[in-house]
Amino acid sequence: MIGFEIVATAGDAMTDLLHALDAAREGNFSKAEELQKSAYDALIEAHNIQTGILSKEAGGSEMDVTFIMVHAQDTLMTTMMLEKQAKFMIDEYKRIAALEAKTA
Repeated sequence: MIGFEIVATAGDAMTDLLHALDAAREGNFSKAEELQKSAYDALIEAHNIQTGILSKEAGGSEMDVTFIMVHAQDTLMTTMMLEKQAKFMIDEYKRIAALEAKTA
């Protein structure tokens, strides 16, 4: 069940990030930042779950490597990378909007 929890939490973050990028592209930066913050919080939660698993394994507990755990790790790490890239892209959309406002 831990794997499902990581997938669900990281998946929610991914959805928020994709919606944040859509909002930024439309010029709704407050909505983009709100969604980005929500995604960041979900990623912290998923990362904390992952850290708990790693701590148990480091403490000697046997951990089975299941497909769902591999998927959970992939989803988490991919979404963490997307979060960093989305932050950059939202900043760029803001810069573009500011430049467009100056030339209008």
